[in-house]
Amino acid sequence: MPGSAPSPASPPYWDEACRHLGRRDRVLRKLIPKFGDARLQSRGDAFTTLARSVVGQQISVKAAQSVWDRFAQAVGGRAERLQPASVLALPLPTLRGAGLSARKAEYLQDLARHFDDGRVHVAQWTAMDDQAIIDELVAIRGIGRWTAEMFLIFHLLRPDVLPVDDLGLLRGISVNYFSGEPVSRAEAREVGEAWAPFRSVATWYIWRSLDPLPVDY
Repeated sequence: MPGSAPSPASPPYWDEACRHLGRRDRVLRKLIPKFGDARLQSRGDAFTTLARSVVGQQISVKAAQSVWDRFAQAVGGRAERLQPASVLALPLPTLRGAGLSARKAEYLQDLARHFDDGRVHVAQWTAMDDQAIIDELVAIRGIGRWTAEMFLIFHLLRPDVLPVDDLGLLRGISVNYFSGEPVSRAEAREVGEAWAPFRSVATWYIWRSLDPLPVDY
């Protein structure tokens, strides 16, 4: 139905990835069965997903949802599918009135501008490698490598992303592989070598080991 929100999509490689990880990694061999048929899902469209990530930076999940709802209402679109042109049409004071900081309001307009004028090649992303997409996204104000990697995992469903700047991943590796001792990014990469080419899937299960609720961006 035109204009309706897309249905959540799951990666077609998930079952294969679970079998691979179960063979290669003793921790995941025990962890994966605990979560049954649960799996990563992609929701929304690219612009809306990135806009939500900007809104949610450095505030609680509850506060982020409240600000997002007011922002979507101000833009006048569906909360799960906003149009870049609609964001660009709003003056900064209106965005600020939705509860956004001045900086986040500017970030959202810069994001909308990148989408509106074609500086991000959405239609070509399926043919581009992960690093090329990261390079495009971090050129947008307010989007760093961590946000770009979350986008690769949760929106584009890329199978082999290892976000070593993610504190949850580092903590999960510490708890599951190092008896709670702190781990470095280098140590996390070393653990992740056994997970390739499905490091995104392993990361998702490591997150779940800390919080049984599904991670969703």
